[in-house]
Amino acid sequence: MTGKGTKKVPVQLQPFISKQYYQRYTPIDHAVWRFVMRQNHYFLKEIAHPAYVNGLIDSGIKTESIPKVDDMNTSLAKVGWGAVTIDGLIPGAAFYGFLANRLLPIATELRKVQNIAYTPAPDMIHEAAGHAPILLDESYREFVRKVGEMGSKALSSKEKLEVFMAVRHLTIVAEDPKSTPEQVKEAEMKVAEARKKVQGLSEADQVSRLFWWTVEYGLVGELSNPKIYGAGLLSSVGESKSCLADDVRKIPFTVEECVKTAYDVTKPQPQLFVCKNFSELASAVDQFAATMAFRKGGTESLEKALLSDSIATLVFSSGLQVTGTVATILKDENGEAVYFRTKGPTALALDNKQLNGHGIETHRKGFGTPIGRLEGNVVLENCSFAQLNDLGIINGSLAVLKFKSGVNVSGVVKDILLSNGKPILISFKDCQVTYKEQVLFEPAWGTFDMAVGAAITSVFAGAADPDTYFNWPVKDDSWEIVEQQSLNELENLYKEIRTIREGAEWNEQGLFHVNEVLRILNESYPNEWLLRLEILELYKMHNESHPNVTSLVKMLKTTDWGPSVKQMIQRGLTLINNS
Repeated sequence: MTGKGTKKVPVQLQPFISKQYYQRYTPIDHAVWRFVMRQNHYFLKEIAHPAYVNGLIDSGIKTESIPKVDDMNTSLAKVGWGAVTIDGLIPGAAFYGFLANRLLPIATELRKVQNIAYTPAPDMIHEAAGHAPILLDESYREFVRKVGEMGSKALSSKEKLEVFMAVRHLTIVAEDPKSTPEQVKEAEMKVAEARKKVQGLSEADQVSRLFWWTVEYGLVGELSNPKIYGAGLLSSVGESKSCLADDVRKIPFTVEECVKTAYDVTKPQPQLFVCKNFSELASAVDQFAATMAFRKGGTESLEKALLSDSIATLVFSSGLQVTGTVATILKDENGEAVYFRTKGPTALALDNKQLNGHGIETHRKGFGTPIGRLEGNVVLENCSFAQLNDLGIINGSLAVLKFKSGVNVSGVVKDILLSNGKPILISFKDCQVTYKEQVLFEPAWGTFDMAVGAAITSVFAGAADPDTYFNWPVKDDSWEIVEQQSLNELENLYKEIRTIREGAEWNEQGLFHVNEVLRILNESYPNEWLLRLEILELYKMHNESHPNVTSLVKMLKTTDWGPSVKQMIQRGLTLINNS
């Protein structure tokens, strides 16, 4: 977790928080960070949205060294946000949950030199150099918060969870320098196999695509001359330039087009969506949210919860909230839900606060209840205490409730729970519940707690009161002591060049050490291009006529590095020559 002044992290999100072990970053890690940040400051000032360019300056994120998440948390606190450390790729609901709570989740790993242009795995460059600066823009961060709220409430499917696990494995394998091409291919095949099992698009899929084509890969402004605002582009040294080329199609932004367009995290995107401004994004998100289960409710939303096979909250028109995993839905001849049952731990809440005596200990095996109006079109939640008495709903008395749907509830009233003088929950003993010829509850099963509500008005992923529903212990790793990692020869060479660059003045001793580092590189590390760029930068700054300048430039330009590294070297040379 971050330091003093951190925004409160909801309990259900705390298991995803890790620590930033700053001393584990090597001199090579800091060099990778410095290269990308210098590239961003130089190349993005003309092609990124001004909100990002200004944010990059105002955020206080340093170029020379990897930022500490505590410092980023302090910077974001000025605009009501915070930053938390996470361990790589986390479930979508958790990721969006952080954003909904105005917390930027930051993966503290750093991409390797061979993946400096782009990595599918979340890392510090993506989060800190991509997401954080632009969040200082008010309209943009409110848009991100809204997407976070949608994503945290979006219903997924169990097949989609399998896809997530496969993608997570792929990102780990793709970033691991020890992975073989065969291992990467096998991981890619597992992703493809998992995706084949997915039928249709869940709400979570739709939000994920919308997030990808906006927050991660969005363009803004005129279609013919857009600016970059997506963090995936801003943090990709290669794609931030290539994305504006003519061979990448630019499509006018609409939610509908974004939602129906799939994406591949491992490859450059063949098309991008261009919005007019951030206000258009916020308006479109509001319209899309109106189509989701947490806004619509009804039978369709219940069915989405059933398909998710995950914890969801069902909200009745009375305000009562039921949190659990939907197991069964009974429907009438018109296809409308008349009764549902959850499985496993279930809790009841009102206004996102758990009701006393109705936590998961009470309903540990599930919860079932009818939905709808009574015969005579009676809406129970609208009844006063006197009207309940007229219906025979009196404490200690036998009551027979006949629903329009055909569900019948017969039992002795044990308790009536009211909110603002109106019923939200009625408990019965010696109760039997039937639907047509089907027995739904027997007297021997104990107390029947019946939710009051003519309709389901909202269904969303997660718990109404997560602080009480999820009883997860908070990790306490404050005792951990992580020793400074010992450096290998190449890391020590990076460290030496860094020390010279940051020294107070250039002198003969500094020149000697630079020459010595270059000699070792030439003898032992022919493929080490990044450190050679840093050495060239020192020569250009302090001794431009040195003969090593010509040989360095020639080697960097003529060696067959491969297209990606060649592009990085060319951009590095451009920056050195124009600094």
